[in-house]
Amino acid sequence: MWRAFAGPVALFVAPFVLYVVYLLALRRHPLHPTHWPGEARFGLTIAGLVAAVAGMLFFGLTANREQGGYTPAHVENGRVVPGRFQ
Repeated sequence: MWRAFAGPVALFVAPFVLYVVYLLALRRHPLHPTHWPGEARFGLTIAGLVAAVAGMLFFGLTANREQGGYTPAHVENGRVVPGRFQ
């Protein structure tokens, strides 16, 4: 469950991290409010949302899909046999 949540969050946060790196390269303090004008925050938010949605679509459309039936985990002769696709 965490993997499904962490991927889009990482893609959303990436533009903000890049902006912080940009501010550090310009030797500006990244936590000072004057370096985060409304236009920058709006643009970074839109870029993050676009990246997150595009990433979810890409990974959703290119995910490996099994075509066979699923055999659930079961017990045979006292041992657990893991589930698998056939």
